[in-house]
Amino acid sequence: MDVRNNRRDTTGASVITANRLLDGRTVWLTQQGWSEHIAHARIFDNADVEDAIKQTKATPDARKLVGIYGVQLDPSAAGISPLTMRERIRAFGPSVHPDFALVEISHVH
Repeated sequence: MDVRNNRRDTTGASVITANRLLDGRTVWLTQQGWSEHIAHARIFDNADVEDAIKQTKATPDARKLVGIYGVQLDPSAAGISPLTMRERIRAFGPSVHPDFALVEISHVH
């Protein structure tokens, strides 16, 4: 098991991610290949994701990628959302993105 997968539960679901060698962009495995959008990602049961990662690493497309690994999904989230903050930032943008900004409280001095 990849060290980044050590947080994965035995139950639940995951997606497979990597970075493109050409431009370093985060990509997600879909039914048809790779996408820059996590919303298109193929979802795997955690029990099956390690085998899927091995199969993915053996494909010709894997030569165009670096760091192929599984990311556990948040079971309480609406839609596809990684469980950890690190992976949410990789999926949805830099930490300066409004979804990751601290809430501004105007009455606090």
